[in-house]
Amino acid sequence: MNRPMRQLCHVMALGAALALGSLCVGASARAEPAAPNDESHDPLEGMNRGIFWFNDQIDLYILEPAGKGWNFIAPDRVKKSVANFFMNLRFPIVMVNDLLQGKIVHSASDIGRFGVNTTVGVLGFFDPASDWGLEAHNEDFGQTLGWWGVPPGPYLVLPFFGPSSPRDTVGLAVDSVSTIYPFYVAIPYTAGARAVDVVNLRAMVLDEVRHAKEASVDYYTAVRNAYRQRRAALVRDGELNAQEQEDLYNVEPNGE
Repeated sequence: MNRPMRQLCHVMALGAALALGSLCVGASARAEPAAPNDESHDPLEGMNRGIFWFNDQIDLYILEPAGKGWNFIAPDRVKKSVANFFMNLRFPIVMVNDLLQGKIVHSASDIGRFGVNTTVGVLGFFDPASDWGLEAHNEDFGQTLGWWGVPPGPYLVLPFFGPSSPRDTVGLAVDSVSTIYPFYVAIPYTAGARAVDVVNLRAMVLDEVRHAKEASVDYYTAVRNAYRQRRAALVRDGELNAQEQEDLYNVEPNGE
């Protein structure tokens, strides 16, 4: 067995073990007296706020200035093309989780999207597939676990990665198996590509993040609630319930 295949097998075994751990976390979460849907339930809040502050300092002094610089030199068309390219690279993750959730039609659509955008769309920099009616989907293993009934567990902020949960942390590890190219591309190149992706995405949401900070009485709580609502909606394929829709559009102004 060659080296890439050995690495793949090792990561798959790790992913299976982590998935089993997530099921155990889900079982224990069901036994907790606090309601898991209560957005104020945050047993790890002290630790989370410390990590959140750390991540926010990285954003404030590194990512935001880099995003502003990229926003200054790159027109919107370029930023969109870069985002399309990296979204196209997520095809294996999306397709695998389509299949794990039994969404055969979505999987076929995503295969078609990848083929069209990789060829006609010049390696994914353009998105002709959407014009051809091939809808984009957003799936990951965290959503797959949620689809099969595994609860998210307590809110968790990860260093550098940001908002998460035990279920989504497991999903992040397992999805790395589907991202095949790191097994064949040197780490400096993959790290550089990831940096470009992060800075490009940050540049695309400069105004949104600024407005969220200005509009929030407590930015940590606003991010936590928005993350939980978004992940719950993604598990239901983008369907927000009435209360979640009301919460998303009723943010109190700062100081009121």
